[in-house]
Amino acid sequence: MGKKPNISFIPYQEKPDEVYMNKKQLKHFRAILDKWKTELSNDIDRTVHHMQDDSATFADPNDRASQESDMALELRNRDRERKLIKKIDGTLRNIDAAEYGYCESCGIEIGLKRLEARPTATLCIDCKTLAELRERQVAK
Repeated sequence: MGKKPNISFIPYQEKPDEVYMNKKQLKHFRAILDKWKTELSNDIDRTVHHMQDDSATFADPNDRASQESDMALELRNRDRERKLIKKIDGTLRNIDAAEYGYCESCGIEIGLKRLEARPTATLCIDCKTLAELRERQVAK
């Protein structure tokens, strides 16, 4: 769901025999999520200001239709980003509750590499694959 983080960060370097989801790892993922949330919030704010600035009324119906189409697309994108911010907030709550990094379906570790790729992941790769297969079967 949503766009991938367009933020730069140094991937976490796991040490041998390191405990999964220790304080350092949780701090690392919290920083990624906080930065991502800030970026999304800034995008939403920019869109609001941009739409207020561009709210000119065009006499030409084609220009007006084009502007309305652009605004509708922009609003859909921002709505997706607002939903993603809610998901990030839920993920931050999971970090606070020491539930982050574990599959909500089977309980095993999601894995650092998967979380680096998708910090809001709530399913391990096996459970996610099964869920996607079920979705495809229902869609047919």
